[in-house]
Amino acid sequence: MTMPKDWVDICIQERLDAGELLSRLDDAAVQGAWEDEGVVHLYWAEDQWDDEKLLSVQSILADLVQSSRVIPLSVQRVPSQDWNEAWTRSVKPLRIGRLVIRPSWEPIMLGPGDIEIVLDPKQAFGTGHHATTRMLLEWLQTDIRGGEHILDVGTGSAILAMAAVKLGAASAVGVEVDSVAVDCAREYVKLNGLNDQIDIIAGTLADSPQGRRTTADLVLANLDRQTVLDLADDLVCSALRGASILVSGVLVEQQTEIVDRLSSLGLACVERREEEGWVAMKFLRPESCEGEA
Repeated sequence: MTMPKDWVDICIQERLDAGELLSRLDDAAVQGAWEDEGVVHLYWAEDQWDDEKLLSVQSILADLVQSSRVIPLSVQRVPSQDWNEAWTRSVKPLRIGRLVIRPSWEPIMLGPGDIEIVLDPKQAFGTGHHATTRMLLEWLQTDIRGGEHILDVGTGSAILAMAAVKLGAASAVGVEVDSVAVDCAREYVKLNGLNDQIDIIAGTLADSPQGRRTTADLVLANLDRQTVLDLADDLVCSALRGASILVSGVLVEQQTEIVDRLSSLGLACVERREEEGWVAMKFLRPESCEGEA
């Protein structure tokens, strides 16, 4: 198959999660997406780009940032060779504490105690580079004691589920509504030899087997503000008593709304982290859940 001569690079000057943006676009023609120093890049083959797609990007951007202002955006044409180089350069190995996340084409020397996750990003679903993912990966390294059952809601690439299991958790269930992300996650789980410990469920929490929804020692929710609000009840009822729920994907200015919502369900926010304008929060589940048998 011949590569297209040129690519279209959409540069968005806004603090956004590339994976969430990609999920909202729901366009199979997008060939890559990543955030680089505060700029989100989206790539289309030139022959698959048109003004209609530009309008779609602008509309979704306005919805994501919940603002009527115009989001700074530029459209550039990039030769194929330059695009391939940029893609490879964007996914260098990343170290977060003991975790080393690397693409398969970048071998790296591991030190004692290092834990490796091999991840060849296809469409930027959680490579660990984004602050929202990074904060949870840091937290997992202190919170995983061994033997836990993890529920990862909005699992994306399954990077959090894989990290948790490699850090000593007994098992993980990743739930994801985006079909592209589900395929990627299953491929990554297999690549890292974790098929026996991680299940990826396509759909929502309601689609997961009843018995798997209330047995989590630790619930991970790296989502966006509205999804956290919408799923608040389900997140609480998916955790065992005394379990932690780690929430990320929330902007600093949105945290009060999230804390108020989860506090109304009896959760206590016991710790928070902040990085690059994003906040991650740790909640403890109450001793009982309304409607629980």
